[in-house]
Amino acid sequence: MGRKLYVGNLPYSVTQQTLEETFSKCGTVDSVNVITDRDTGQSKGFGFIEMSNDSEAQKAIQELNGTSLDGREIKVNEAKPKAPRRDRGGGGGGYGRDNRW
Repeated sequence: MGRKLYVGNLPYSVTQQTLEETFSKCGTVDSVNVITDRDTGQSKGFGFIEMSNDSEAQKAIQELNGTSLDGREIKVNEAKPKAPRRDRGGGGGGYGRDNRW
């Protein structure tokens, strides 16, 4: 069990402070990150919380998953490691080969 949690189905109005207050009821919150759209700054409806230890993270999952936050039922579970990005260079398109019909 890790200390980093994924929180989904957040209301778009949620702030980092709101999440910190909510999760601090289960233990010490080390960090809060609400994911926002880089162009508009609006929340994308999910975020990440890092608790100070595994037992507090587990307690947060048990107590907060499925609860209502500003009218929305939030999802709380262990965050999965970020998958490595594939190189986006080259390939694709189908052009440059024998394009005879």
